[in-house]
Amino acid sequence: MVTSALATHDADTLSFSFEDEASEVDGLAISVAPEVRVVCMGSEQHGQRLDRALADTVLEFSRSYLQQLLALGAVSVNGAAVAKPAQRIKAGDRVCVEMRPTVQSQAFRPESMTIDVVYEDAHLLVVNKPAGLVVHPAPGNWSGTLLNGLMGRDPGAAQVPRAGIVHRLDKDTSGLMVVARSRITMDALVRMIADRKVSRQYLALAHRPWRGIAKKTVVAPIGRDPRNRLRMAVVDLTLHPGKTAKTDIEFLTGADLGCLVRCSLHTGRTHQIRVHMADIGHPLVADTLYGGGQAAGMERQALHAFRLAFMHPITGQAMEFRAPLPTDLSAALPQWGLEIPLI
Repeated sequence: MVTSALATHDADTLSFSFEDEASEVDGLAISVAPEVRVVCMGSEQHGQRLDRALADTVLEFSRSYLQQLLALGAVSVNGAAVAKPAQRIKAGDRVCVEMRPTVQSQAFRPESMTIDVVYEDAHLLVVNKPAGLVVHPAPGNWSGTLLNGLMGRDPGAAQVPRAGIVHRLDKDTSGLMVVARSRITMDALVRMIADRKVSRQYLALAHRPWRGIAKKTVVAPIGRDPRNRLRMAVVDLTLHPGKTAKTDIEFLTGADLGCLVRCSLHTGRTHQIRVHMADIGHPLVADTLYGGGQAAGMERQALHAFRLAFMHPITGQAMEFRAPLPTDLSAALPQWGLEIPLI
């Protein structure tokens, strides 16, 4: 059944839909039984890449989603299946797209999950994330994430972008996170984080004995490692893209094998503490990506977000939360002869 016919950017688009159970893609409902979209490319699309031409003519879906459809074999040009997004389009080409649900499009779904909520009110949650839990759906982890658990815990979370997640912890980092329960709260928290009005402190167990002054401030820009795209690195901004980053590091206790430090973030760059600690010669225990080795029973990077403090974005009340050391990290310290700090 033809449901729409429209002209967009000199291309004619026809939409054929079939009634079935709905799911969400880019915030819009699509059918589980594929909707077929036929696009007759116009002169403005002549010479464009196929993915770019689709993004210009099928406006309600993202380019990323359309690229996923290409990879699934759901796009044909003049009757021939095409998987390469870089294929060039000619005026008059007839492009057929099946709007299939992709793994990514079905990732934002509620799942039953035990979440350690340390504080809750009508506006926000503070959760204590365990190591091993991915915060947000991404390649390799399209389900079983904190986002899925938040949606399963509270149906209202689906009405807030990213289920209210305003900052992240790495999969293998444990500790405290604040989560918004409304768009107003979320926007306020995002501004507060950008304005450095949310205090985040971490405990880290690192290799090698501490030398020199007890408190150090590392100011070193971070960007994608030009030699290994899977890592971040301290970079020279005159040569490589990156962003400024600042971390305060305070020595707490140490031994011949390593040290326990407290890290305070001034900025929130990807892997910031892990990169800065490695850069000053103290990679985190078990952080194999940045030069750390497994030791003291630790099998994941020894990093824990133990303190979170901010002014409540709605009530203005001062809020401070502390999370005790997780079992693996508290068990690791005595193995190196280190005392467990009072946090």
